[in-house]
Amino acid sequence: MDDDAHSAMTTIWRTTRASVATWFGYGLMCLGMFMAILDIQVVATSLPTIQSALKISPDEMSWIQTAYLIAEIIAIPLAGWLMRALTLRWLFVIAIFVFTLASIGCAFSDNFASLVTFRVVQGFAGGMLIPAVFTGIFLLFPARSHPIAGTIAGIMAVLGPTVGPVVGGWITHHYSWPWLFLVNVPPGIIAAIATPYLLPRGRSRLSQ
Repeated sequence: MDDDAHSAMTTIWRTTRASVATWFGYGLMCLGMFMAILDIQVVATSLPTIQSALKISPDEMSWIQTAYLIAEIIAIPLAGWLMRALTLRWLFVIAIFVFTLASIGCAFSDNFASLVTFRVVQGFAGGMLIPAVFTGIFLLFPARSHPIAGTIAGIMAVLGPTVGPVVGGWITHHYSWPWLFLVNVPPGIIAAIATPYLLPRGRSRLSQ
């Protein structure tokens, strides 16, 4: 019983002081969450263009969004368990890396099946990013900083659905639909490379 209690205490850690590097790392986490939320909206506004480009039937079009959302819903409840196994830092790094790769796959899809497959992967990885950010509020910062960190996360969460339709329409009009996904690549690469050096280290429990 004591071993179980000790294990539970060592897998979830909190801090009493947040460094500048931690704030920058948290900012990149919020950017990743913003990308995951934005991706739903930008694609929704450009579905007719994608349908025409890939010659997708009207009955199948809804799966481009549905596949992403179902995968995201499945991922969110698993985030807590994976966070204990991988730590917050590495869960975010893996999730943003997979999300970026899946975005590239979506951009270069040439048929309905490949696009939906990559959307599933993208949605699952994106579903990990959202709870990671809101968990990070309590794990990365002391109580006095929770309102600030929470406000940053809240603004990014609301901003995605707000600007998404405009951004999606603008990208599709001035460029082409693959850029709806390729815009995720530069910030995704930056976040995947930088956050391992910015976020605090935790103790991973891969046995879980």
